[in-house]
Amino acid sequence: MKKLYPSAEAALQGVVKDSQTLAVGGFGLCGIPEALIEALKASGVQNLTVISNNAGVDDFGLGKLLQTRQIKKMIASYVGENKEFERQYLAGELELEFTPQGTLAEKLRAGGSGIPAFFTKTGVGTLVAEGKELREFDGETYVMERALVPDVSLVKAWRADQSGNLQFRLTARNFNPAVAMAGKVCIVEVEEVVETGAMVPDQIHLPGIYVHRIVCNPTPEKRIEKRTITEKVGA
Repeated sequence: MKKLYPSAEAALQGVVKDSQTLAVGGFGLCGIPEALIEALKASGVQNLTVISNNAGVDDFGLGKLLQTRQIKKMIASYVGENKEFERQYLAGELELEFTPQGTLAEKLRAGGSGIPAFFTKTGVGTLVAEGKELREFDGETYVMERALVPDVSLVKAWRADQSGNLQFRLTARNFNPAVAMAGKVCIVEVEEVVETGAMVPDQIHLPGIYVHRIVCNPTPEKRIEKRTITEKVGA
């Protein structure tokens, strides 16, 4: 099956639709599928529920989709770098489901592993647990969390082969493997595509069975979320 597509727009065609649930990899601006997000914006799809650790910044990453009002709900663990997100949420224009970061990662991993739900102590006694089943194990109270299985996953990896086997680079791996596993359809943006067999087994972080479409973006911007410079003492 041919998985490589000529552009991000072509990779999304026939897959993304209004009112879908999408999971998007990345942490801050590290390891986000830049080209796929831009193509999603250009597609004009509306009323999206987006699962992501955070919502980008005002003019980059998922922040672009907030500007165009294509997102109706975010399922996230941190949203503090986006003023437009804050404005829409406080104005009642955007739904938000806050999820502890580790719980969010496990909800995605569980979804990709065929586990419908799990119990965790995180969030017990807080707003996170409201309306959810509580159960006692060995004298401790746990809250049940449902797995996440998005309609489409948008993922960033460093390298892929023609079969969709993926290699991630350093901290850009972050949420991407779990996001890739969870989606019913997984579309991956990579910087390099090699022939099947060119990567040795130890280089493969995620097998191609999870990947449906690939697009190559060899020169992503890789914007830094917050650039901090330490001045030299005595300079």
